[in-house]
Amino acid sequence: MNGSRPNAGHHIGFCHETGSGAYTVLECEVKALDQPIRMKNNGQISIVLNAQKRKELTKELPDSQVVPKAIPPEHTALKEIENELGSLVGMDEMKRMIKEIYAWIYVNKKREEIGLRAGKQALHMMFKGNPGTGKTTVARLIGKLFQKMNVLSKGHLIEAERADLVGEYIGHTAQKTRDLIKKAVGGILFIDEAYSLGRGGEKDFGKEAIDTLVKHMEDKQHEFILILAGYSREMDYFLTLNPGLHSRFPLVIEFPDYTIDQLMEIAHRMLIEREYNLSHEAERKLREHLAWVKSALSPASFSNGRYIRNVIEKSIRSQAMRLLMLHQFDRHDLMTIRSNDLIFEED
Repeated sequence: MNGSRPNAGHHIGFCHETGSGAYTVLECEVKALDQPIRMKNNGQISIVLNAQKRKELTKELPDSQVVPKAIPPEHTALKEIENELGSLVGMDEMKRMIKEIYAWIYVNKKREEIGLRAGKQALHMMFKGNPGTGKTTVARLIGKLFQKMNVLSKGHLIEAERADLVGEYIGHTAQKTRDLIKKAVGGILFIDEAYSLGRGGEKDFGKEAIDTLVKHMEDKQHEFILILAGYSREMDYFLTLNPGLHSRFPLVIEFPDYTIDQLMEIAHRMLIEREYNLSHEAERKLREHLAWVKSALSPASFSNGRYIRNVIEKSIRSQAMRLLMLHQFDRHDLMTIRSNDLIFEED
C-alpha cells in the first residue's frame, strides 16, 4: 500500500471494487474477489472484475467484525509484497491477480484446518506482453511471496531461454531441460521468449524441450512453478504445439504496453532514485520523443521500461561529459539533466 492510504486496521471509506461500505484495506481487496469468474474451454481462468453490480447486503456485519484492530500477523507476507508492488508503475491487473492468488492460497489453508476439501492447484503461469513490460520483475516478486507463504520452499528464480534448454544431439535437450528443472525445484523456472522453442520445425530439438517440460509440469507440479513469457501472438501459437500445454497453465496474464504518462513516471522515478531531475525543456523533449517513437515503431519493437532506462543512463553520461567540459559542478548543475543531454538512438 502506498503512504497515502490509511493504516490497515482503520476504515478506508467506500469500497469501490465491490460497492460496499467501510472496510479495512485487506477486507476491501478480498471482497473484490466476489466477482464473476469465466472458465475458458481450455481450462484457463479469466477473472472478470466489476462485470456486474453486487446485490445489496441484506444484513450489516457488526462493527466488531468489520473493523479488526489490526491485520493478523499471517498477512505480513501480503503487506510486504504489496509495498514492493507499489513501487511498480501501472500493472494494476497484475497487482490484483497476485492478491487473488494470495487470498485463494490463504483461504484454502483455512478450509483444510476445519476439514473441508482443499485440493491443490497448479500455479504454472504464462506471461504475455512486449519487451520491457515488467514480466521478469513480477516473476521475482511472485517467487518471494510464495516462499513467504510456504508454497515454495526457496522462492528463487531461474531464468532461461532457448539456448539453455535445446541441445545439439538426440537426448541432449531432454537432459539439459531436466537439469534446469532440477535447479528450479523449490522456486520458479522462468523461460523468456518461450515460443522460440517451437520455431525450428518438426525435426528441431525445441519440440523435445517442450515435451520434457510438459511431463515435469505434471510429475512435479507442486515442487516448482513454470512461467513462460513472450509476445502475445507468438505465445498463442506456442500453445498449439503440444496438446497438453493449454490445460497446464491456469494463469495467463497480459502485460500491456506502458502509456506515455507511465513511461514519464518511470523516468522520473529512476531519476529521483539517482538524485537527478529533468529541466522543463528536457521533460518536454522526452515526452514529445516518446509520442513519436511509440507511433513510429511497432509495439513489439519498442522496449517500454527498458527503453526509458537506456535513455536515462545515456543522458546521465552525456550530462557528465557536458559538465566536465564546462567545468560546472555546483549542486544544481550536478542534479539537472538538460534537453541537450537527451540523445536518442533514433536521432
